[in-house]
Amino acid sequence: MKYLTEESIENIATGAAVLGTGGGGDPYIGKLLAKEAIKKYGPVKVITMDELDDEALVVPVSGMGAPTVTIEKLSTEEEIIKPVNKLEEILGKKVDVIIPIEIGGTNSLVPVVAAAKKGVPILDADAIGRAFPEAQMVTFYLEGYDSSPVTIADEKGNCAVIYPINGIWSERLARALTVEMGGKMTICDYSLSGEQVKKAAIKGTLTLAEEIGSILNLMKDSKEAIDSMIDKLDGFKLFEAKVIDIKRKLSGGFTKGFVEFKGINNDESKYSILFQNEYLIAKKNKKTICTTPDLISILDYETGKAVTTDKLKYGMRVICVSFPCNDKWRTKKGIETAGPKYFGYEEEYVPVEKLYNKFIEEE
Repeated sequence: MKYLTEESIENIATGAAVLGTGGGGDPYIGKLLAKEAIKKYGPVKVITMDELDDEALVVPVSGMGAPTVTIEKLSTEEEIIKPVNKLEEILGKKVDVIIPIEIGGTNSLVPVVAAAKKGVPILDADAIGRAFPEAQMVTFYLEGYDSSPVTIADEKGNCAVIYPINGIWSERLARALTVEMGGKMTICDYSLSGEQVKKAAIKGTLTLAEEIGSILNLMKDSKEAIDSMIDKLDGFKLFEAKVIDIKRKLSGGFTKGFVEFKGINNDESKYSILFQNEYLIAKKNKKTICTTPDLISILDYETGKAVTTDKLKYGMRVICVSFPCNDKWRTKKGIETAGPKYFGYEEEYVPVEKLYNKFIEEE
């Protein structure tokens, strides 16, 4: 994949929705934005980490806010590009490469708009390997990099610059601005050198999203496609069920809630998933079967396509799958930053493969 085409955008949107674990914004919106930008400004070149110059200025571009808000408040080109331009003004240099901050939903494709508009390549990598709800939940923070300066813009034309002392304060200050800006905005943080990015980023994730999307989009049998995807990601099928209850609320710039399921196909078990923008903990009959930072994804039973937290509906039939997270999240700092206890849950983090084996043994 040397250049992004409309076909690759279609596949990336589908694959990123799976890796986005329910969050990262509506992939359909991101797909429309990216396709329009390519039509307007031309193809966007994709470069690998091996092709990245050590001296290059690499800038992440992403949306921040609650997925439920993004359905009604669409991003504009001005909102996406304004933080990049402001960052260039502050740093006194031009951006060389754009990188997605996370590989999930809209946030995999919003950077394409910025790259197309600026005429620069996009890096085949990201800083999470999935989606997470808070700004410090990135491998750049795990590596100890400075997030400052941070530039922010909304669809009204407002633009702000903050100089947080670390990634945690970047989240706190930017989240407060997000709420004031109506629940969503665009942000640039962790502007880094190519050398720094090579040390911390997770490589090949745009290509991975495209490959997953290709499997789900091209294979006619959705069950076969899901099985193929699970094999590719060393993942697990947790359950097949229908939604029997769902509670969502907008709180502090996040979409928070839970969804409950009842098993289908002769499975009488009860399942539940807790979420904060992204799916965080999955349970079977109140026993944990997967927990953050490992990935939990809900797929439509008929199509195999991922269902984001804002699209879940009563009666929907789904297949829940899980995948191991990148090893960077299984470190002590990674678990402290994005493990279940950070989100206020009592569970200890246990790798999904261990939980799954225990789950199978108890069947």
